[in-house]
Amino acid sequence: MALMIDAELCPQNHRCPLIRLCPVEAISQEGFSLPVIDPTRCIECGKCMRHCGMQAIHKAAQNG
Repeated sequence: MALMIDAELCPQNHRCPLIRLCPVEAISQEGFSLPVIDPTRCIECGKCMRHCGMQAIHKAAQNG
């Protein structure tokens, strides 16, 4: 199950500190835009979910 970043909870007014925290470099961000998690790189270790001060990262719901 992929992880997603909730745009309503993420302030998007600074460089996301979770980018450096991700052990597989799955989080990227252009400027101060909403960070993006690459599902092909993410190993779902949970570090970003535990360390996001805004609690903006969640497991995405599966369709079907």
